[in-house]
Amino acid sequence: MLQVKDIHFNYGSTQILKDISFDVEEGQLCGLFGPNGCGKTTLFKCCMKFLKFHKGSVTMDGVDINECRIEDMAKVVAYVPQEHKPPFPYLVKEVVLMGRTPHLGGFFGVKRADKEKALDALELLEISHLAEQPYNELSGGQRQMVLIARAIAQETKLMFLDEPTSALDFSNQLKIWKLLRKVADQGITILACSHNPNHVSWFCDDVVVMNKNGIIGQGHPCHVITEPVLDEIYQSMCTVRSLDGTKMVLPRDVAVKKKNGMSRQMSSLRRDVE
Repeated sequence: MLQVKDIHFNYGSTQILKDISFDVEEGQLCGLFGPNGCGKTTLFKCCMKFLKFHKGSVTMDGVDINECRIEDMAKVVAYVPQEHKPPFPYLVKEVVLMGRTPHLGGFFGVKRADKEKALDALELLEISHLAEQPYNELSGGQRQMVLIARAIAQETKLMFLDEPTSALDFSNQLKIWKLLRKVADQGITILACSHNPNHVSWFCDDVVVMNKNGIIGQGHPCHVITEPVLDEIYQSMCTVRSLDGTKMVLPRDVAVKKKNGMSRQMSSLRRDVE
């Protein structure tokens, strides 16, 4: 569904992306994971034709994006940015309805079916109660959920999400990842950028790991979110533990303190038994 091959991009004389290549299969939820400043958002913008890359190719649903008009791309891929502040006080339902723009029928404009799909997207995210509120008066987390609803209403084969849970509380972070998992299980291909190694480990089928030198790993999270890979990014700050078969990435010093605390508890129990 998505093939990125040998992408290079510079801002002036500063190289941001070099030799970036990876594939995402149809129906996969793929995480793009890496630290700040490694080029994840720039890569998204190159894939969406917001920025023109200097070398390489991006293919979506079998079509090279350089041969695809913007209006045709909008029927294939939806994009959820980190933040969006429109200059006008649109209502939430109007923002979500904008996702239907690629499907509108010219002279006849918005149809009842388009409005229903927008409302369905709001219901799916359980934010129908926000429909009549001005979008620019919402909290950052609420705005992010509205943008995800807009992408769902767009009904594309592919979705790009740039840090979709960055402005959300823990409960809504899990809710969004579970929703993305559900959407992918329906056959939609998703590439979601994240700073959180646990989120990509728990919910993604595949993960692409980047640092400032480019891609340092791709594959199933259990094979890629490992201590050697994390050491390359975070300089030995993290460790990977297993809890009932589920991987957890922890700060190394926290894991050591917890282990030492458990050892002291076991020693105390042995003395009590003796």
